[in-house]
Amino acid sequence: MLNTNFTNMTKKILLSFALIGFLAFTSTAQRIAYVDIGSILESLPEYTKAQRDLDKTAATWRQEIAQEYDKIKGMYNKYQAEQVLMSDDMRKQKEDEIMQAEDAVRELQKRKFGPEGALFKKRQDLVQPIQERVYSSIEDYASEKGFDFIFDQNGSAGMIFANPKYDKTEDIKSKLGIK
Repeated sequence: MLNTNFTNMTKKILLSFALIGFLAFTSTAQRIAYVDIGSILESLPEYTKAQRDLDKTAATWRQEIAQEYDKIKGMYNKYQAEQVLMSDDMRKQKEDEIMQAEDAVRELQKRKFGPEGALFKKRQDLVQPIQERVYSSIEDYASEKGFDFIFDQNGSAGMIFANPKYDKTEDIKSKLGIK
């Protein structure tokens, strides 16, 4: 009888430890999800309108630049046809005019389409507020539903949300002696 009680008690203790261990493991499990940012953005009418506006603006600017290159091509063709009749000074002057015109068009192209150009700035003005609204919505959803990490399915945005309690940057800095 004593042996049976001891066995039952041992089973209960082992079962309790197993249950506690299981609960501890599941309570620390991280919840991860992913979303398709592209699909979400493309579903928003204001985003598709902004994209159409950007495309229209870019097409207009491309056409302007193409017209300028056509003018330069005309200048060059005229120069080639007339160069045999020109003095060395006139040839040099016409060549300089053509090169200056090419430089001006390249500068225009850079101002419109470069990394800090007008199209980039316009994209920021039109699209960034929409993206921020989507990211904020994802962060709210993650907090409400208890997700620790949310990634972009296409990988273009990478990690969209991360629970700050999993940020171990300061731990690593401390380990490296960085303050």
